Amino acid sequence: MPGHTQTQAEWEQAMARRAMELTRSELYLQMRYMNAALGALALQPDPDPGRGLATDGATLVYGADWVLRIYRANRPYLARAYLHSLLHCVFRHPWLRDRRSQALWGLACDIAVEDTLDHLDLPGLRRPVGWLRQQLYAEIRTRCRLPAAGPIFRLLEGRDTAELQKLQQEFYCDSHRLWPADPQSPAAQMMGRQWEQLGRQTQLSMQQAGRQAGETSGVQALTAQVEAARSRRTYRDFLRRFTVLREEPHLDLDEFDLGTYTYGLRTYGNLPLIEPLETRESRKIRDLVIVIDTSESTAGRLVRAFLRETFRLLRTSGGFFDRCNVAVLQCDDAVRDVTFLHGAQDWERYAAALTLQGGGGTDFRPAFARIEALQAEGRLRDLQGILYFTDGKGTFPARPPGCQTAFLFVEDGAPAPPTPPWAIRLILSPEELEQDEAPAPPALDWQEWDPRDLPEL
Repeated sequence: MPGHTQTQAEWEQAMARRAMELTRSELYLQMRYMNAALGALALQPDPDPGRGLATDGATLVYGADWVLRIYRANRPYLARAYLHSLLHCVFRHPWLRDRRSQALWGLACDIAVEDTLDHLDLPGLRRPVGWLRQQLYAEIRTRCRLPAAGPIFRLLEGRDTAELQKLQQEFYCDSHRLWPADPQSPAAQMMGRQWEQLGRQTQLSMQQAGRQAGETSGVQALTAQVEAARSRRTYRDFLRRFTVLREEPHLDLDEFDLGTYTYGLRTYGNLPLIEPLETRESRKIRDLVIVIDTSESTAGRLVRAFLRETFRLLRTSGGFFDRCNVAVLQCDDAVRDVTFLHGAQDWERYAAALTLQGGGGTDFRPAFARIEALQAEGRLRDLQGILYFTDGKGTFPARPPGCQTAFLFVEDGAPAPPTPPWAIRLILSPEELEQDEAPAPPALDWQEWDPRDLPEL
């Protein structure tokens, strides 16, 4: 059988794949702590050979013509673009957008990744940092304690469209066309959880690499970004951790067999053979404690937004049993108020008439002591968990409570304060809490830029 004669298109596909594999091998050698992440993206050619890089979290899609052109003309750019797409996944950018503007979120993510790359100081990835980048990086470090995508997004919201388009052209590197249109879909969240695990492995490897290299600033910045991404989950999904499986009254008509039911009535008079199930098992919340840190450092506007969003999620998702028992505590360095809520009407009245009491320092111990006392009194018989909304700057109790406890922080651009090993930590974005009050996003459309028009490395 005669041998197959390779066509020009097949040769280009083979050479492009070899170029991508060689680029990945070079990144392996320079960044051994990224091995798990680098191996997670399968290489896949794009049907359009002129397109650049794009990823959906499972594959890294590349256009063969684009790869060969960049490999010949500007080989370091290809390595940097490869790592740029990979860091989007490590930082979980495609799955943390929530309800933010898609174009503005994409720009904020690009800036966060490019800022990280510009500070890594790796020989194969260096590029001149122009004046526009220098100005923006200085502003980010002045106004955001951590250059993560969330704080950068809030920094960009006040910019006009012309300025945003300049930033978009400056920081564009890969396409976001494969990012999920609905980050809250089950498939998107499953992929996000997989990258959360990969991010945990990457963080441990980076910490080890940082100790061996003397904690270089680039590795520290990369570690902080991964930590910020790991702490972010959607609040709706997080609340499911405090649910419990119980039976509740409910007529299940799907289990009702009319034929057998009427046969029993005909044969035995008033004795049906099968009755419909009148209960069902549901996973909901019954007893819960919400503690509000009312110290001077906690903003009242965010507290109200947190309560309003918590009430909304639990009410709209059917998160409570018909008879629930929720204790809301206001506490700074002492417990200032305890209110019990037992239904939707109680929630509405409490949210409408909320008055924050406190303003002193932060001490977590009085709230936990009061919760133990309420349990001893029998007022919290079936406590599923404790949600503590705080800035984290306080004294923690020496021993853990007898139920799940979560400390909820609002993202402010800095790594969240440390919490005890027995506590759960969650970072909430202000946009997630204040979605009804958020300003309209700027009219920014995402554009696909040709790398030949972009600044060279």
